[in-house]
Amino acid sequence: MSFNLTLLAQVIAFLAFIWFTAKFVWPPLMRAIEARQKQIADGLAAAERGRQELEQAAKRTEEILLEARQKAQELLTQADKRATQIVDEAKSTAKVEGERLIAGAKAEIGQEVSRAKEMLRAQVAVLAVAGAEKILRREVDAKAHADLLQAVQAEL
Repeated sequence: MSFNLTLLAQVIAFLAFIWFTAKFVWPPLMRAIEARQKQIADGLAAAERGRQELEQAAKRTEEILLEARQKAQELLTQADKRATQIVDEAKSTAKVEGERLIAGAKAEIGQEVSRAKEMLRAQVAVLAVAGAEKILRREVDAKAHADLLQAVQAEL
């Protein structure tokens, strides 16, 4: 009988061990396993969110770069237009200034020609008086004949 009693004692001890394990050991182990599973699941979810955010950030970066390139192109276009406008304004200003200088030079030339003619008239008048004086062999008084000299000068 010792075999039955030993077997019965071992079964009772085994059942007590199972009850003790199920009551006191198994729940903390299951909580630890579940906590670890939850932590792993949260980590995987966070990694997935991070990957999605990284993709979104890459898209936003690409959009920002594209927008910056477009703005740079617009600025270059505006700068080219402004440069062309400045060159055109400079050309028109230079043309107006050139025309003004030409007109001033023509006016100055006209004045110089008039002065030269007046000087020539005066010299011709002096020469005419000198020639007339030699022809007449006497001195002609310029003061006395001022009207006559002016008339000769006007004819020339």
